[in-house]
Amino acid sequence: MSFLGYKSIIEEGDLVLAFIGRDSIKPINVKAGEILNTRYGAFPHDIMIGSKYGAQVSGSKGFGFIHLLYPTPELWSISLPHRTQIVYTPDSSYIVQRLGITAGSRVIEAGTGSGSFSHALARTVNETGKLFTYEFHESRYLEAKKEFEDHHLPNFIITHRDVCENGFDIIQNDETVDVSADSVFLDLPSPWTAIPRLKSVVAKGKRIGICCFSPCIEQVLKTVEALEAEGWTGIEMVEVAGRKWEARKDMVRTLDDALDRLRDVKRRQLEGIEKVKLIRAQRDNTPVESADVEVSSGSKREATEEADSEEPISKKARGFNPWGRGIRVREGDEAYQWFNVTRGEGEVKSHTSYLTFAHYLNFDDE
Repeated sequence: MSFLGYKSIIEEGDLVLAFIGRDSIKPINVKAGEILNTRYGAFPHDIMIGSKYGAQVSGSKGFGFIHLLYPTPELWSISLPHRTQIVYTPDSSYIVQRLGITAGSRVIEAGTGSGSFSHALARTVNETGKLFTYEFHESRYLEAKKEFEDHHLPNFIITHRDVCENGFDIIQNDETVDVSADSVFLDLPSPWTAIPRLKSVVAKGKRIGICCFSPCIEQVLKTVEALEAEGWTGIEMVEVAGRKWEARKDMVRTLDDALDRLRDVKRRQLEGIEKVKLIRAQRDNTPVESADVEVSSGSKREATEEADSEEPISKKARGFNPWGRGIRVREGDEAYQWFNVTRGEGEVKSHTSYLTFAHYLNFDDE
């Protein structure tokens, strides 16, 4: 299993993202004999081993299920254990596009944090590129390093280092690593202190792109001042506001459906009244009119349905209701008519951070 490739069959030791609901995705490492417990019941790992990624499996309670999804950076950003604030897909995809990061790119990321954006960058630069990521907090560094190794990311170097104080130089086996980055991403509390230290590690003779991820506008102002002082140009601040759109099929509702629905409401209302009369009559030992008994037994209801609608009784007997309450009809069922609809969320997602972009032409031969 690797974030850089794809496989079809789940094996023991693989990472699986268990899709429990739209807002609930749980990452699990599949191990024989272990069990995933959810509100839908227990899901033994044994039934996952040998299944295909994307498969639907039922829980022990019998009424719920989960999907076994292949890990991608987008799904990982939703399900990962948070150690810090993370970069979500709307921001990460825009940053990658804006900086022109592609297969073969060499990228500096300062502020590994929970590793959400690291996975997206590692997939984008592919095996032909390189990701240099820095984390000053030792426990976060160790957790992220283990995750990257477990997820088989072959194209990264993670360093325990405070770049604001000590710069971006990397020493391995007593030798300085040639970073020569062409893109830089800074997710730091004070990126303006790290910007002057970048010239020694960015590629020579190339146009270098940078993005600084800052929650506060005060941070943006100080960052812009540092970028201008160091010769960065084309400075621009962007804020990404995401909104989800839902695409689905909706059932065609005709005038005949509306009339049938009104008749059904009226029928059930009358039937309820007759049932109440019957219960009261049985309780008080008083005679009940025959017509009332017929309604309660269902014969009058069936006669009414046949008379009021040309629609087969079987459809009504199933509880058909195009307005929702009644039987569950699978979306797109060919027995019914459908049309395509889209709907956006009522509110735009709230602010995460400001993205400050700039470029630098590095012709310094020192």
